[in-house]
Amino acid sequence: MRVLKFEKKNTNKLFDVLSKFGEVWAPVPKGESYSYQRIESSKDFAFTDGCTRTVLPEKKLLIPQKFSTLNFNSKGYEKPDEEIPAKIVFGIHNCGISAINILDEFYTTDYIDADYKQRRNKMIIIGTSCMPDEHCFCDKTNTNIVEKGYDIFFTDLNDYYLVWIGTSKGYDIVRVGQNMGIFNEDIPKDVSERFSKFRKEKSEAFMNDVDLEGVTDLMELSHDADFWKELGDKCLACGQCTMVCPTCTCYNIIEENTLNKDAGTRERYWDSCMFKDFSLTAGDHNFRAAKSERLKLWYTHKLKAFIGHFGVPSCVGCGRCIVTCPVDINIKTVAERLKKKGA
Repeated sequence: MRVLKFEKKNTNKLFDVLSKFGEVWAPVPKGESYSYQRIESSKDFAFTDGCTRTVLPEKKLLIPQKFSTLNFNSKGYEKPDEEIPAKIVFGIHNCGISAINILDEFYTTDYIDADYKQRRNKMIIIGTSCMPDEHCFCDKTNTNIVEKGYDIFFTDLNDYYLVWIGTSKGYDIVRVGQNMGIFNEDIPKDVSERFSKFRKEKSEAFMNDVDLEGVTDLMELSHDADFWKELGDKCLACGQCTMVCPTCTCYNIIEENTLNKDAGTRERYWDSCMFKDFSLTAGDHNFRAAKSERLKLWYTHKLKAFIGHFGVPSCVGCGRCIVTCPVDINIKTVAERLKKKGA
């Protein structure tokens, strides 16, 4: 892995380099929050040091909230003639890159999702370092540092950025940048000391003491615990936790037909296992009609089932469920109930 130096004064020039490879997307302020938006010019491009998390995660750029999967008529069907542009997504933090690694596993292991893979192959990931706020707990999910999944990663060492090149695509970008004079190999001698200091400061900055020790086993042992019903009574079934979760993958398919025409489209859109109709089957049977059962399913998937199948939890500690849930049901409060704290 090659490491270079990037001077902060060259930020606008970095946009010019990235835009040669496709659309540039990055977090931009949206009220008091941030949202991934397309950046059209270098004057709007910046390292967003104040952005800890976006409202919606990076998955919105990989799987749109609604899109057509095929067109059909009486003669057959075909994939929509859709041009999917290359996207350079800038400013993804460690937890976000970890989430994309999880999505890659999910969508390409047992079943290859062609729609996901097509968009993923056209995405270039530019990671940036960050410092945690009071909601982050990626140190508890081992996603506060990543070693794979990015094409380039920028680590802020105050006076400059240390640039890690992760893939051949990343090297192609850096090579163009070197020709424009914005990347160089003049690494200061004290870089190891600075990098170690950054790692130490980040580790000490975590404030959210989420206790996930042993929760995988406790999910099994507490399957019939009374607190699930208590949480179910409290839950609004709004589905916000699943929409903002960077690793949630539930979706539905509907076919839209026009009256008096023999043609239509098959639409795919985000869905949520927290919605009552998600588990509704033919004959009006619903095997998860109770909110408590749907909550239990979601947390079982995040904290237990995904580990059994892929070896890691499908929670990356981004804190979005903590920020978003209006009734304080999240990874932290569920872990506390599993451990009988605050029960």
